[in-house]
Amino acid sequence: MCRTRQSILVVLLWGLSTSVSLAQANGSLPKEKLSSPDGRSSFNSSCAGCHGLDGSGSDKAVDISGNARVRHLSDAELSRIILHGVPGTGMPAFHNLSERQVRALVDYVRSLQGKRETRTLPGDPQRGKEIFFGKGDCSSCHAISGQGGFLGPDLSSYASTASAQAIHDEIVKPQRTPQTGYTPAVLTTTQGERLEGLIRNEDNFSIQLQTNDGSFHFFSKSELSTVDRRETSLMPANYRESLGPGELNDLVSYLMTASPEASKPAPRKKEEDDYE
Repeated sequence: MCRTRQSILVVLLWGLSTSVSLAQANGSLPKEKLSSPDGRSSFNSSCAGCHGLDGSGSDKAVDISGNARVRHLSDAELSRIILHGVPGTGMPAFHNLSERQVRALVDYVRSLQGKRETRTLPGDPQRGKEIFFGKGDCSSCHAISGQGGFLGPDLSSYASTASAQAIHDEIVKPQRTPQTGYTPAVLTTTQGERLEGLIRNEDNFSIQLQTNDGSFHFFSKSELSTVDRRETSLMPANYRESLGPGELNDLVSYLMTASPEASKPAPRKKEEDDYE
């Protein structure tokens, strides 16, 4: 009987050892075993050249850290994009990555989006709302939950998962490239009419412009004599000077809590932890 039990135990241990070995080889270990340095290393070598070290995008690729559509993709959808690319775009397929490497890469992208961080309010959301619709003049271009302007991206879901630091850094960024659909431009028709606004859509033959009064204008490119594109965003670059550190913290806190999708943040940090 004793020998029988020993034999069974040996078989069980052998089977467990084999299962673990196979799991390691196939990259199917639990997610918490993945190390963030692995994901960071893969991102820096394979993705940062186009998406930027912080994932905020460039003229070569989209923002994957702050873009709401990217943040709302599931981990499985992100994995498929990494493995198979996006046909018709500059996003290549990374068939050489193992399942384990892809999961580590997705996990690192989530950390850039703030989804793996504890969200803590650095200021007062109510004062931040007053700044958004008042002193900061953010609402002249951006809308939240239907209130505000249309010249900039809707921010209703922008900060629902991003970290306070990432939001702060985006607000005070000194230079930024206009997002697709928000390129400022001045169009002059062959009849001499001049219109200023944002290029919302464009292809090889036509341009759709939204002027500052909200009107949309559709032109065939043959109807235009000049298209003067502005390479700088309408977003002010002086918020670090126009708003104090405390006001910036309040504005960040409002953005973090404004969306109905926002996760419940932790209480305000101590003043020594405020972003400057």
